[in-house]
Amino acid sequence: MSNSNHHGFHSFEGKNVLCTLASFQEESFGRFGRLFRNLPPLYTTPPSLSNLGKKSGPMDAGSTPRFTNSVPLGMIFFGQFIDHDITFDTTSSFSKLNNPNQIANTRSAQLDLDCVFGGGPEDEPFMYASRSEGFFLLTGKTNKNADQTANLEKHDLARSGKGVAIIGDPRNDENRVISQLQLAFIRFYNAVYADIKTSKPALSPEETYAEAKRTVTWHYHWIILNEFLPALCGKKIVQDILGNGRKFYQPCNHPFIPVEFSVAAYRFGHTMIAQNLKLKKTGSAHSIFSPEFGQGFAKITNPNQVIEWEVLFDFDGSYQRAERLDSTLAPALLDLPFVPSPDPDDKSLATRNLRRSQSFLLPSGENAAVAIGRPAAEIDTVNDFIKTKTSPHNVDLSAGTPLWYYILAEAEVIGRMESGTSFLPGEGLGPVGATIVAEVLIGLLELDENSYLGSNRDWTPTLSSTKTYSMKDLLTKSLTAVEI
Repeated sequence: MSNSNHHGFHSFEGKNVLCTLASFQEESFGRFGRLFRNLPPLYTTPPSLSNLGKKSGPMDAGSTPRFTNSVPLGMIFFGQFIDHDITFDTTSSFSKLNNPNQIANTRSAQLDLDCVFGGGPEDEPFMYASRSEGFFLLTGKTNKNADQTANLEKHDLARSGKGVAIIGDPRNDENRVISQLQLAFIRFYNAVYADIKTSKPALSPEETYAEAKRTVTWHYHWIILNEFLPALCGKKIVQDILGNGRKFYQPCNHPFIPVEFSVAAYRFGHTMIAQNLKLKKTGSAHSIFSPEFGQGFAKITNPNQVIEWEVLFDFDGSYQRAERLDSTLAPALLDLPFVPSPDPDDKSLATRNLRRSQSFLLPSGENAAVAIGRPAAEIDTVNDFIKTKTSPHNVDLSAGTPLWYYILAEAEVIGRMESGTSFLPGEGLGPVGATIVAEVLIGLLELDENSYLGSNRDWTPTLSSTKTYSMKDLLTKSLTAVEI
């Protein structure tokens, strides 16, 4: 089958008329942008989007979860943490077309952990201990809340008198795992800061802060590149990008976050979150909307809310696995309890994602697959699967498949690339999704002169004698931090 008449791929002379709009022009500093500026946007009727994303529809995973064989559940929350480090869109809307070049990204398009460090001790001193003590980041030890014991405070974030977390990004308190992960990074920094303060006493607090921040950030980058991306995108694609260069994420002026990444490909984690998960090695699993897991933005009041990281990350092989990366979401995510609207479309995370994609004029998944160079037979395989899944539900995708849904279906039926011809369905992103995610994250590192990929590609982790580093190492180190 030729590309020109492939399902979802439409021939056009020159640029589609919509592509002449500012929305499809070169990226602007501090704004979002596009990877595929020359691809026409897909339009899917709102009823089809509703039927695709509704509860009991084709994206409903049902009550029997299916788990990966190789991806720790904690990696999905780490992916959320990464997202909060590089994107924060506070102005876009479902109810109108959104121009990425006019949408401010209130996070820097850099993996600089500004969600942890904020603006630093000079700009945001309320997040840090005093200069005389050393610029440690504050934790819940400073809370002194009447309804929180000292033992619970040390496992919590620093909070205001009203319980609001005093952190670089408020979203990192929106559920218990991400809140505890934020605390782990704070503790990791504090442990590194203490080591440098002891080993290099001649350094000023400012110099100690700068060295500790760089050390923490570079080890974070190492984990993204050597643990997170291989687990979700596959080593083959990561190695190909590092060895042969990025082909699609090539900013004209400034690093930016493409909407194909933020609105589609990087939302893969929504399919991998289990409806029930354990926070401790012993005990029962809890619903993602239970008091233990937390509905967000609240202090720890129960020891059961303190996470034991061995259950979420690979310490000894006995970790919880993420759910398979496929075209379905846990039923609880299709009927969000905290959304007050009576409209089922508003309460379904799947429908919200699909509506958001349409509002940003994203291309079809088929068009993106052709642009990336995927073979027609592979695209046909994904499309046949999509047709089988959606046809009983009155979903009309004859014009093409929404990019997010195509990427999920591709992950389910093709899967993570292990070699040029070997794939593991459901274990990670397929070729289109993996290419978008890996190129953007690697590109952000390569284009940042403060990252190790952008300044010293020979660097290896300094906190380990093995010259490598993992989330297990980071979380273990965080437990050695002084209590501030």
